[in-house]
Amino acid sequence: MDDLHEPRALDAVDRAILDQLTEDARRSVTTIAENVHISRAHAYNRLARLQADGVITKYTALVDPLKAGLRSSAYVTLKVRQQTWRDLRERLRAIPEVHHIALVGGDFDVIILVRAVDNTDLRRVVFDQLQSMPGVLDTQTFLVFEDLDTR
Repeated sequence: MDDLHEPRALDAVDRAILDQLTEDARRSVTTIAENVHISRAHAYNRLARLQADGVITKYTALVDPLKAGLRSSAYVTLKVRQQTWRDLRERLRAIPEVHHIALVGGDFDVIILVRAVDNTDLRRVVFDQLQSMPGVLDTQTFLVFEDLDTR
């Protein structure tokens, strides 16, 4: 589905399928069909449509950052020159320690989640990479003391 058309509305079956995949992306189509109370063929068709419509964009694993050796995390806010956003977005994507990027409204323009091996590495990312990027006017760093995933 292209971006010019209104997205197709999701029904209860679509939402149930998405809940199943959010809980465990490795769940088989057969298991999803059984849990949602639809046929396997219907589940395949729904999954194909959800992917084609861009509702499901990828399948991924949720990694525990501490067990993966990423002991230091922070949310970093950025104030940026508005005309630099597209270029800045690509530069941020290229930093391996940046795990999430959001363009937001409010007192700052962008918030990112940075995960690093330790505070020295976190400092390097913030001071040497983020603050020196063209278009970044100001940063503020909020250390994460505990992560809780709600799904």
